[in-house]
Amino acid sequence: RYQPTWGSLDARPLPAWFDEAKFGVFIHWGVFSVPSFGSEWFWWYWQKEKREPYVKFMDANYPPGFSYEDFGPLFTAEFFDANQWADILKASGAKYVVLTSKHHEGFTLWGSKYSWNWNAVDVGPKRDLVAELATSVKNRTDLHFGLYHSLFEWFNPLFLEDATNAFKTRKFPTSKSLPELYEIVTKYQPEIIWSDGDGNAPDTYWNSTGFLAWLYNDSPVRDTVVTNDRWGAGSICAHGGFYTCSDRYNPGRLLPHKWENCMTIDRRSWGYRRDAPLRDYLPIEDLVKQLAETVSCGGNLLMNIGPTHDGRIAVVFEERLRQVGAWLKVNGEAIYGTKPWRAQNDTLTPGVWYTFSPKEGKVNAIFLNWPVSGILELGEPQAKLGETQVKLAGYKELLKWVAMGEKGMVIALPQLTPQQLPCQWGWTLQLTDVN
Repeated sequence: RYQPTWGSLDARPLPAWFDEAKFGVFIHWGVFSVPSFGSEWFWWYWQKEKREPYVKFMDANYPPGFSYEDFGPLFTAEFFDANQWADILKASGAKYVVLTSKHHEGFTLWGSKYSWNWNAVDVGPKRDLVAELATSVKNRTDLHFGLYHSLFEWFNPLFLEDATNAFKTRKFPTSKSLPELYEIVTKYQPEIIWSDGDGNAPDTYWNSTGFLAWLYNDSPVRDTVVTNDRWGAGSICAHGGFYTCSDRYNPGRLLPHKWENCMTIDRRSWGYRRDAPLRDYLPIEDLVKQLAETVSCGGNLLMNIGPTHDGRIAVVFEERLRQVGAWLKVNGEAIYGTKPWRAQNDTLTPGVWYTFSPKEGKVNAIFLNWPVSGILELGEPQAKLGETQVKLAGYKELLKWVAMGEKGMVIALPQLTPQQLPCQWGWTLQLTDVN
């Protein structure tokens, strides 16, 4: 049994499915999706920091005295179809999904009995959105279902009172945050608990180790659940399951501990923005590059979309997810279930990232630029005459190559028209029997 100490909890092996999955989709959805302006931190920027664009936006478009709570009933979700979402998630090639069950605004997407009149069953959609998505994901896909949960809430009076007392009192975690965590685990059995927002309070205030000991020992998901590292001030990148370290974390090198790069397709916001121009959405080339880099360095990629207040996944997000899925259909063997190789990227040619498939003993070289000459030079793999074979994923015939001894190898790529290419945004060479 795990003890409620970091020493004991950190020694728990990470369930194998998480490292094998490699790719997940993050969904930021909540009352912030109603103003859908600036950022999911709308309430904080408008009310607390009083940032000018937010104040001006409210003055110009809403009556005086309009409060953030007044956005609640406008979070309607009338177009939310959990089956449709599940089908898009499946088409993306993702192996897990993480939904914001509650962001820092405190609004829960399920009918929490600890969030009276500030949840999706009492206000707005009048539906249990967590239950609907959990059911569809479990019935229609093989994705692992996960939930994001914010420990703190910006304007909760109990939290503010505890903060004033320098967290010597614990009214908020005992009456709100912890009961919610136990509630979502028992009710929805998520296989990922993606904790966030410690409010600068230590893990002892949150009783994070007590909750995690229960999660790992006695909860209905004790054998398969994975957790992240955001469990109190000072725990990020140090304690918990996999490390996130910071948002959009991409070290570009191999790390000794399992990590995740959580990032957004809209480079400026996690929540939906009605006024986002096309240039703010990462193109598919960038997303494939992030996936290849992250996986080669031992990480998972968690790619975020922000649905609209009425429950739609905007077509630009749907297109990006389906594009990643199309790429993974061809190149998935170089991603899923792989391990980092001895070299992460090539020393000779930039834009080449390596993974290793242990079952087949294959080295995968993902190259992001098709060379004009049709000749690809690789400085890392050392080929063996008469033994090494080189395949292009999605192309039938073996490729010709020349060994350069310790300087690597040179590979002749097939001459293909754009229509004949197995995919469009990055390709995989599968190398067998290389040193």
